[in-house]
Amino acid sequence: MVDLVLRGDTVVTPEGVGAHDIAIAGGRIAAIGPAGSMTAPPGGELIDLTGRIVMPGGIDPHVHCAWPMPAPAGGPPGLTMPPEVVSRAAIHGGTTTLLDFVRCIEGDSVQDAIARRDSGWKGACFTDYAFHLMVEGDIAPETLDQLAVALRGGHPTVKIFTTDITPNRKGRMVDFGDIWEVFQVIAANQGLGVIHAEDNDIVMHMYAKLIREGRTSFHNLAEVHNALSEDLSFRRVIRLAESIRGTALYMLHTSAATGVAAIREARAKGIPIYGESLHQYMLYTSEDYKKTNGQIFHTYPSLKSPQDQAALWGGTLDGSINCIATDEICCTLQQKIQGVRIDDTTGGNAGVEPRVALMYTEMVGRRDYPLTKFVDLVSTNAAKIMGLYPRKGAIAVGADADICVLDPTHRRVITAADLHETDYTPWEGWEAHAWPCMTVLRGRIVMRDGHLLGGPADGQWLARKIDPAIIAGPVAL
Repeated sequence: MVDLVLRGDTVVTPEGVGAHDIAIAGGRIAAIGPAGSMTAPPGGELIDLTGRIVMPGGIDPHVHCAWPMPAPAGGPPGLTMPPEVVSRAAIHGGTTTLLDFVRCIEGDSVQDAIARRDSGWKGACFTDYAFHLMVEGDIAPETLDQLAVALRGGHPTVKIFTTDITPNRKGRMVDFGDIWEVFQVIAANQGLGVIHAEDNDIVMHMYAKLIREGRTSFHNLAEVHNALSEDLSFRRVIRLAESIRGTALYMLHTSAATGVAAIREARAKGIPIYGESLHQYMLYTSEDYKKTNGQIFHTYPSLKSPQDQAALWGGTLDGSINCIATDEICCTLQQKIQGVRIDDTTGGNAGVEPRVALMYTEMVGRRDYPLTKFVDLVSTNAAKIMGLYPRKGAIAVGADADICVLDPTHRRVITAADLHETDYTPWEGWEAHAWPCMTVLRGRIVMRDGHLLGGPADGQWLARKIDPAIIAGPVAL
């Protein structure tokens, strides 16, 4: 029985953009027909969304909730904002699915670590959610066996670091011998390697060099986390994956032209590899570090040059960059700007709420991207790569009724006071050319005209399975 009908003249479906009625029943899309072909269901509602953009709910494949971080003023370590805060902001911003990480070192086994992580999300999330597994340091043989079980059990993505990132994070990096072993497990169990790739030798050399030269200000971060590091690390990871048949890669937070080139060349060779960038990289450069409280723009790897930024935009058009994520680290302004050196600056950014609107503004409003391309980059491609499609990321019969409605007549200047994340935003003063006016999660209207109607018990964990086509070769998304 149909519960709700949405009518729109600009509805983004896998077939393109058109005028459609969308019938929703039992949390899923039951039927799609020409606009005006359906009536209000008995006891239900027909909502006319003429003049609005009706699209799949946003998917952010890269967030960190309740994540360890140093406390201000040298106090005890704290945590970033919990799932309840971040997911509430996501709903306000039209995002309906979040992917966070399980640190596999935080438990007696991988399965124990998953259970601990899920206990902090279950009943405390306004969106649906899933987890990447994250391995660090030396990988014990028993961990490999546990990873295999978890990959087959609905957690098919494994994050790996090729660097410690900063000198005070020793133990984060996985050496290439262990990466080789993990890749074999991933390939044998139809998984996907999710890679934070930087060349550790280059990065640590540059930390030591700049500290020795007295150039310790965070303004110099682009020299440390540089384009050469991205070039070397991406190509080494790709070559290792190439040696193990069935190893597919997703390159996190690609930030430099060298990374884009490495992905493009690998895809041309038939290697199953996909690229992610972040809204920070797309809209800010290393020049922005010079602004007041320039730390608010930083994430790891660093912001790069305008030329690197241009290459990222080029990558969204040629298929090298498939997803625009946030690398969400939602903390207070005090926490974000407490570090002033190259070796203590806080990474990540608040931004899950304005992501969809910002990307619409830049892509559709300023760069004339088709609506379909914009939707691919903020929703559909993530669903396809991460094993959620077609349940998520599509307005299609049988899919979950996860829908974001953008109002292109609602222009607003973004301020932290109007958002729902924390006490600052790196997007302060940006004008958005559209804003979500409705968010639907599995058929339920959870946000309407800025009013939150959902609750923290709405979110469900999503078991995932990677499409064999994603693994077999580079899919043109």
